[in-house]
Amino acid sequence: MPLEIEHRGPRSATAASRECVTVGLLNNMPDAALEATEQQFGALLALAAGPRSVRLRFSSLPELTRGAAARARMDSVYWPLDELLSQRPDALIVTGTEPRTAALEDEPYWDRLTRLIGWAETHTASSIWSCLAAHAVAQALHGVRRRRLAVKCFGVFEQRMAAELPLLQGLSAPLLTPHSRWNELPPAQLESAGFDVLSASDQSGADLFVHAGRSLLVCFQGHPEYERLTLLKEYRRDVGRFLGGEHAHWPTVPQGYFSPQGLELLAAFRARVGSRPEAALLAEFPMAELTAQIRADWRPAAVRIYRNWLSFVAAAKESTPRERLVRIKMRATMSMSEVGANPTTARTPRERLLSLVRQVLGAAAGNRPLPIDARLSDLGISSIKMVGLMLAIEAEFNLALPQDQITPENFHSIASMEAMLERIAIP
Repeated sequence: MPLEIEHRGPRSATAASRECVTVGLLNNMPDAALEATEQQFGALLALAAGPRSVRLRFSSLPELTRGAAARARMDSVYWPLDELLSQRPDALIVTGTEPRTAALEDEPYWDRLTRLIGWAETHTASSIWSCLAAHAVAQALHGVRRRRLAVKCFGVFEQRMAAELPLLQGLSAPLLTPHSRWNELPPAQLESAGFDVLSASDQSGADLFVHAGRSLLVCFQGHPEYERLTLLKEYRRDVGRFLGGEHAHWPTVPQGYFSPQGLELLAAFRARVGSRPEAALLAEFPMAELTAQIRADWRPAAVRIYRNWLSFVAAAKESTPRERLVRIKMRATMSMSEVGANPTTARTPRERLLSLVRQVLGAAAGNRPLPIDARLSDLGISSIKMVGLMLAIEAEFNLALPQDQITPENFHSIASMEAMLERIAIP
């Protein structure tokens, strides 16, 4: 099998081949969802791996409170976090968990989680951060705080996508993604902070966003890993909490998930409950009828995104450290065919730089003039596109930019890049 789930034990010292991608999954979900989350990510990675060899190792934040059964399972198959990191996995997937406090920084695991974000930036080519973990990345790196929603964001939503990028290669809009959360990160704040929002909708807000620094951090507010019945089971759980008196209001019905016939079944069940909810009525919930009607239409796109991500990580293993910092990260947003295109159409360094900036901007450049003294960020060059521009310059001018020249001052404008190239004696 291309996917191997490697439990802690005697084989933990086995070295992976260069062709094998080792992924550490930090499963921070509550005990009741622990094994279901293992199954969700394991099944998704198995489909995404294709012929590629992938090793999956489980771990978790040690500050989370666990019951006896979950602790016994983790002691037998999960890697202690420090041991997992000492083995230097190629990539990480970090799940969210059920929040206990209003502010993330008040959670008992906050300090370790922020240190983990820093570790991932310096030791992996890329990592995936899901739901609450994505919120932690936004707050820890750029102070973007999540905000509480008045109504739970719950269902399967159609997402708009950015222009076709390698992480989204092979997909077409609308991109379907399940969501289940009570908090959100406003897309405008994410973009202002330097994140690139790759998919979003008016109903769910930001879905997939990335941060390109020393590593590519891939953040999902949604849950592409969810299986066909995950939302149904969660909704039934919420109904049970209402019937048992734990919640005062009937739970939010997931949008875009049930068929019209399924919604009729739910309406009939709610009518039977009436104004006198009782825990015993959960036995009448139409689970079997609903199960027969639900489809996981988001699953093919989820597999493709994870396959593209694994390809990204595998390519990083074949690269030098410098390529991991520049070339491989750039591939998250540009196809290699775009880099250094049409090298002879521009003559002077300034003309060549203008051509490269237009290539990186893509359709957003249009036919508008690009003032050479304007800030690159004002022209539309985001943090992740800046990495692409650096690679394009290296390819166009056949050079490796010295590390001491990769500064905000040198990449402030087209004019400042031109001056930098003059100093390092371009060909």
